Amino acid sequence: MDDEARLLARLRQRDEAAFDALVRREGGRVLALLSRLLGDRAEAEDLTQEVFVSVFKAIGEFRGDAKLSTWIHRIAVNHAHNRRAYLGRRARPGREAWEETSPESDAPAVAERLPRPDEVAEGREAERLVERALGALSDDHRTMIVLRDLEGLPYEEITAITGLPEGTVKSKLHRARAELVKELTRLRGGAKERP
Repeated sequence: MDDEARLLARLRQRDEAAFDALVRREGGRVLALLSRLLGDRAEAEDLTQEVFVSVFKAIGEFRGDAKLSTWIHRIAVNHAHNRRAYLGRRARPGREAWEETSPESDAPAVAERLPRPDEVAEGREAERLVERALGALSDDHRTMIVLRDLEGLPYEEITAITGLPEGTVKSKLHRARAELVKELTRLRGGAKERP
């Protein structure tokens, strides 16, 4: 029995230490995913807790057809779509989540040299532009770009998370990338028109 199978057996027995271990192991990835899908770190932190509550409640229903992390990502994506729909209906005045700070990457940054201040400013502006463009995409397209291009998940895992065939995932990803380029072009044009 491998480590994941042992952890899963303990989770199904409602072992709190196993649940804590799962949150430590997967929490950062779930938070990063939700931050990218929602564009709002505070909302993502709240939703991460809700995702793990859902995982704890539904662990008995996990069939093991996919990896446990894939199943958790699927729950997180579903929660993110529901939260975005809720936030869209509630429309928080005076606050545009997609223009806030981006989630911190879990990957260590390795640099040969320190960037110049102008390079840092350009990089931050580019990040903000991409975040705004992502925020304008449909939920399906945003999800495809986040899962494949930002999270770096293989197609097989994306199909398990979304429940879509691989061909459909590839075609949606292609359309999502085209939509992102169109939105980035629109935003860049709008940025040039400002005084």
